[in-house]
Amino acid sequence: MPPVISIAKLSKVYGTGHQALSEVDLEIRRGEIFALLGPNGAGKTTLINIVCGIVTASSGRILVDGHDIATDYRAARKAIGLVPQELTTDAFETVWATTSFTRGLFGLKPNPAHIERVLRDLSLWDKRDSRIMTLSGGMKRRVLIAKALSHEPRILFLDEPTAGVDVELRQDMWRLVRGLRDQGVTVILTTHYIEEAEEMADRVGVIAKGRIILVEEKVELMRKLGKKQLILQLQAPLSAVPEALTHHHLELAASGRELTYTYDTQAEGTGIANLLADFAAADIEVGDLSTRQSSLEDIFVDLVRTSA
Repeated sequence: MPPVISIAKLSKVYGTGHQALSEVDLEIRRGEIFALLGPNGAGKTTLINIVCGIVTASSGRILVDGHDIATDYRAARKAIGLVPQELTTDAFETVWATTSFTRGLFGLKPNPAHIERVLRDLSLWDKRDSRIMTLSGGMKRRVLIAKALSHEPRILFLDEPTAGVDVELRQDMWRLVRGLRDQGVTVILTTHYIEEAEEMADRVGVIAKGRIILVEEKVELMRKLGKKQLILQLQAPLSAVPEALTHHHLELAASGRELTYTYDTQAEGTGIANLLADFAAADIEVGDLSTRQSSLEDIFVDLVRTSA
């Protein structure tokens, strides 16, 4: 199946000379949840804005659902729903009016049943006659999502969708995104909340300094790059790692009562058996053992640090 979004050799240089994107190649699969991670200034929002036709690329080609965004802009844009990072709404309009109007901008006939369904899914139905200026920040964020879904797009971009919102809305968002994916909608989200990508994404892309440095299945990424740690609680504190154990590259906690051993889950052997044998030979008594797995945040930080 061809990708729903295909980006080839995409670059963007602003008038100031700042290169926001450099030779970006990326394909988004139909019906997946794709998380784009990167530090501030990495180029995430620029990339989304170019795909959505808000910013003009300096070079490169983008196909959206088979439509070139440069030569077939209307068809490409109609396939996309965009929830921007900024809270830009028609403050004096009601929730119902602005959502319905947005649908009309895409040349679609009124569909009150669809608008009602979207508002109910976002817990906005009771606010449908409220002016947007009277809503809280979280409710305004919900309105932006409702506007993006008003024309029934097959691709939804969420640019930092839960930044600065409460936990309840974040949970609502996750449920909504899963439901959209189940309906065949492709969802691309950028986020600073690593747990959001870890919870939601099928695949993860990492961008740094305008370049895509990695695209991988989330599960495979964590399998390949994730590390495990064995934490050993000691019966008696140590002032330093004994010489006989230094080749294991252990980390000693400040208390002196905890040693951490980091090992590669993909290596042929973990080295734990040899480690414990060396502990016994050094007459170090272990009171308890526990393990800890790398999170997606750990992997992300390592990747960005490596690319710096």
